[in-house]
Amino acid sequence: PSIAELSNESRFADLMIIGSEVFYTNGSAGPFEYLKAALHKAECPVMIVPEKFYQPSQVIVAYDGTESSVFAIKQFAYLFPEYSKLNTTLVYLGDRKQPIPSADLIEELGSAHFEKLVIRKLTRDDGESFDNWLGEHWNPILVSGSFNRSGLSELFQKGFVIRTIIQHKTLVFVAHH
Repeated sequence: PSIAELSNESRFADLMIIGSEVFYTNGSAGPFEYLKAALHKAECPVMIVPEKFYQPSQVIVAYDGTESSVFAIKQFAYLFPEYSKLNTTLVYLGDRKQPIPSADLIEELGSAHFEKLVIRKLTRDDGESFDNWLGEHWNPILVSGSFNRSGLSELFQKGFVIRTIIQHKTLVFVAHH
C-alpha cells in the first residue's frame, strides 16, 4: 500500500503492526525509506516487529523530556498493560551536569504504569552509547516517542529507531502526536 493509504488507515486504528524486514525492499529510495515514511505519517501508535522474535522479557523506554516521549509511555501502558509487570528501564541520554527533565513527574508517571521501574541516565561525556547499552539487554521492547522530529532524534542521534531495528532486531513501539 502507499504511504497515503497507510496514513489514512492508521487514523482509524488503535495500533499498526509492521513487520520490519518486509519493508527492506519496498520503495525505491533505499532500505528503510518506506518504513521511515510509514512511521512518520502514522496517525496511531506503531509496533515494529522483526520477522523472528520472542515475547519481550523487559521494557526499555527512551525518554527525552518531550511531550511525545511521555505520550508514548502512556499509549504503550494503555495498549499493553500485561507488560507492566516486566522489568522496565526508563533511559535518558544527556550530559552529566544536565538533570533529567521533569524527573519527579516522569518517575511518578512511570511508577504508576510499571511495577519494576528503574530510571537510568546515560551520559554522553562518559562515551556511553545507547546502541551499545541496548545491546547488553536481552529481548527488550523499546518504547519511543518522536520519530524524525525534534527531541529524540536530536538526543539519541538522528534515526536511532531505524538503527535499533537494523542492529538489534527487537520489537519497537513508536507513538507520537
